[in-house]
Amino acid sequence: MSKVACTLFVFTLFMTVFSCGNTKATEKTDSSLNLRFVDEYVLPDETTFKKTKVGGLSGIDYANGNWYAISDDSDSPRFYKVNISYDINGFDSIEITSATHFKDSNGKEISMGIVDPESIRYDDGCFIWTSEGNIKDGLKPFVRVSDSVGNFVKEMNLANRYLPNDNQDLGPRHNGVFEGISVSKHKKGYWVAMELPLKEDGVEPTLEETDSPVRIVYINKEKGHSEKEIVYELDKVSRPAVDGATFELNGIVEILEYDTNRFFVLERSYSMGYDDGGNTVKIYDVDATKATDVSSIDSIKGAVYTKATKQLLFNFEDIRKELTNDIVDNIEGISFGPDFENGNRSLVVVADNNFSLYGPQLNQFILFEVKK
Repeated sequence: MSKVACTLFVFTLFMTVFSCGNTKATEKTDSSLNLRFVDEYVLPDETTFKKTKVGGLSGIDYANGNWYAISDDSDSPRFYKVNISYDINGFDSIEITSATHFKDSNGKEISMGIVDPESIRYDDGCFIWTSEGNIKDGLKPFVRVSDSVGNFVKEMNLANRYLPNDNQDLGPRHNGVFEGISVSKHKKGYWVAMELPLKEDGVEPTLEETDSPVRIVYINKEKGHSEKEIVYELDKVSRPAVDGATFELNGIVEILEYDTNRFFVLERSYSMGYDDGGNTVKIYDVDATKATDVSSIDSIKGAVYTKATKQLLFNFEDIRKELTNDIVDNIEGISFGPDFENGNRSLVVVADNNFSLYGPQLNQFILFEVKK
């Protein structure tokens, strides 16, 4: 366990993106938001609960005094209820209090290797969660609702463009599908974010500037199907892989709507070969007020549309030296928590430690104060 407290104020560069076809332009906009790093807490790697190893924490949410975290263990898909105690000075403790296994439509625990859980949100007594599936093996990604004990309730209907297919030039990329989800501000639907561009929309980010637009889908909760799609432009990869490695990527890992058409977007760049974990993680303040609905456009390459604008709100490089072993780990979850005593909102992010399959990683929780 690591516990750090500091008062670091961050107010960073402003950057937004507008697109007409493949033409990029930037404009500066003002934001009244500011994130202050408060503390870090690392849940020990050997933590277990009810015969499960606690890890792979890919999404987190807070509702009605309770915290929930989804594990991306495809062998035993589940979510945990977590007691997270903190105040404006830092974390006190983090404790797993229950584990709930997801079930299929037949009431049985989901079989091994069928789903790849990524994100979870509490909504009106149920949980909305995502799976990336397995594109290479033809296992479809999905957005699904389960009840409080993990029983299947329903699955959302999404466009065929998000399903595996036999055309090498169309559809989702493997491990680049439904990575983030947010309940809409008005509680009538859900926003679901792709991690990477569809093949027909653009290329994966590289070390060079690319046109790498990802779709964020709005789902009508009552109707159970998607209604519109907006576009968010990804950054380039932050740094090259080293020590003989070649793997590099950048994508959306989570979204959180904090006001109507306004989002916090977690963007993570990863490059292999670094002792510090190789992750470059940023939180963007995103405005989709003027973003075009592109749901009727099969391929946005060359299309005329307006993207959501993005402004860098926080770069985790600014607190790397304050974190355990200077590691910014594989951060994938973000949620508001209870307000601090001063009235400001709290914000918690969590890292997916991949069960340390690729070397030692951290069940890392980081606490912020949201200031206006």
